[in-house]
Amino acid sequence: MSDTEKTIANTMVDSRLTYGEYTADPTDVIISREDYKNRLYGFWLAQCIANWTGLVTEMDKIGIPTKDGKGGGFYTRDDWGKPDRPNLWGSNTYSETIDFLYAAEDSIWGADDDTDIEYIYQTLLYENETSILTGEQIREGWLKHIKTEEENFLWVSNQTALDLMQKGMVPPATGDPSNNADYEMIDAQLTTEIFGFFAPTRPDVALKMARLPIQNVARQNAEWISEFNVIMYSLAPLANPNKSMKENLTWMASEAGKRLPDDSYSAKMYDFVKTRYESGSTWEETRDALHEKYQVRQEDGYEWATKDKVCNGCFAAGINFGASIISLFYGEGNLKETIKIGALCGWDSDNPTATWGGLLGFMLGKEGVEKAFDMKFAEKFNIHRTRVGFPNNGIDDFNNMAEKGIYIIDRVVQEEIGGGIDLNKDVWYIPKSGWTIAPGK
Repeated sequence: MSDTEKTIANTMVDSRLTYGEYTADPTDVIISREDYKNRLYGFWLAQCIANWTGLVTEMDKIGIPTKDGKGGGFYTRDDWGKPDRPNLWGSNTYSETIDFLYAAEDSIWGADDDTDIEYIYQTLLYENETSILTGEQIREGWLKHIKTEEENFLWVSNQTALDLMQKGMVPPATGDPSNNADYEMIDAQLTTEIFGFFAPTRPDVALKMARLPIQNVARQNAEWISEFNVIMYSLAPLANPNKSMKENLTWMASEAGKRLPDDSYSAKMYDFVKTRYESGSTWEETRDALHEKYQVRQEDGYEWATKDKVCNGCFAAGINFGASIISLFYGEGNLKETIKIGALCGWDSDNPTATWGGLLGFMLGKEGVEKAFDMKFAEKFNIHRTRVGFPNNGIDDFNNMAEKGIYIIDRVVQEEIGGGIDLNKDVWYIPKSGWTIAPGK
């Protein structure tokens, strides 16, 4: 008997799920559940590192200053390690210096809006024993786990959606432009990427799972951008180990970019950044050109710098998507460099850093993240920093969070993908499909 044929004692079994028989097809994609759990741990860990690092510079620099003169201009790479400037609200609470911010091994991570809504969605999927959440399940989950009064760490479209839920409205109506004027803000693209990991190698299923959570708060470009991120996450398990991280990310982004309608400003922003990157421009030059083209000249139908009277579209999906693509391309698969560029790029800087930090953390796994920083990190996570209503006074840990993700995928593989789980070999069998990534509508 070969090593691959030996059975193992599997302790990772979901008591809520009946594991059915499955006859594997030779063309199935085979994925190790234990390896995937390690990658999900890496996702949560690196997302937290990136999120908290990005918080240091969040809303410090937004290009066009506000009416009271705050936020003008941008950082450059030379500002790394230098003093952090106050944000639009006059605060630099998190750090006096622009640098990586993390929870050391003997401490605990705090939740933030880049991690807590994903945590809620994972919990709702598991507790409701479903792969596809209903609008009512989303509404009930939000009302249970999100405080209705400030400070509830909720802004723009998310806050509007919560207000509408309190009045009895159910998703997707909460994200409809006729009800929610913030439908093209950043919210969905930082709260729904995880659905890509729940449908490994199958963007078609990932998009089906993410559709209602995205439409809870987003439409049009904000929806397509969120779907771009979901596709990136879903394709990550298909990364070719014989190719560089940069090569894999380039392929993944090219595939995900097909979701952006050709005539949308999000597609044009993506193409603009990619072209500038390939031309040899520095990331600062590309960021400045992005700002000039879309916030100053408002080309390709991008009008949020004018429509938003508070901070010139600093929370908008579009300009922050452009910034995220800058950090994705120029970071070239290097976790620390990607986080640095995202943190210095401007606008809502904790969001792009968390998105790509989470993706790269998954691709590296727990040990890969630790190696990148040459240190060990805290593994505990306090969801009650920003949300409420969870057991153990809100204290969880990445190992448990990753295992819950595995159980969700077990159900998805059986019920949505039509594949199977071999608990003896500890693998998923995922059928290939004829899916194509069609432009969003």
